[in-house]
Amino acid sequence: MYRLILCLFFFTFALQTESKVHIDVKELRCLVCKATIDELDIQVKRIDPNRKIEIGSYRIDSTGNAKQKIISEAKSEVHLSELADKVCSKMDDYIRATWKDSGKLTILKLITENGQMNTDMSLVDVIQDDDLNKSLQYYCEGVMEEHEDSIIDHFKNESDNIAYEVCTREANYCTDTYPESDSDESHTNEEL
Repeated sequence: MYRLILCLFFFTFALQTESKVHIDVKELRCLVCKATIDELDIQVKRIDPNRKIEIGSYRIDSTGNAKQKIISEAKSEVHLSELADKVCSKMDDYIRATWKDSGKLTILKLITENGQMNTDMSLVDVIQDDDLNKSLQYYCEGVMEEHEDSIIDHFKNESDNIAYEVCTREANYCTDTYPESDSDESHTNEEL
């Protein structure tokens, strides 16, 4: 009898705890958009700047010359498109959570670029996700489907603050002001 009461208590507590977490879909889309741009930026920065490719037409103009130029592989539309096609698989490395100090929603990368566990894990409350974070990948795919051309253009042109340009100005997922507010920077720099 005691075990039954104890089990019911824990079950009720778990349901109450789960029901308190409300996820704002627009805020989640904003976070996923920013993480997607950051992940793509990491992949682009890994490209050797000395690797060059020829682009242009192989057609010969009236003077007998082919119009071609050599650019960095990091600015190649084809290569950027290949990276963009793979970026959403990185969302498997993220979890949804809320910051303990503010209760603000975040998505947190579990393993940092240097292979270590993210030190911010102790600063957040992880939100259990029924779909095993597949919704993060789903939102990422939505961002890429709707804005891939724009994102690639920003990377080709080496635009400043691509996440702001795409996620706030073009897609209207975020309501940030340019540049990001100081209150968000303390967590944003470490979480991604």
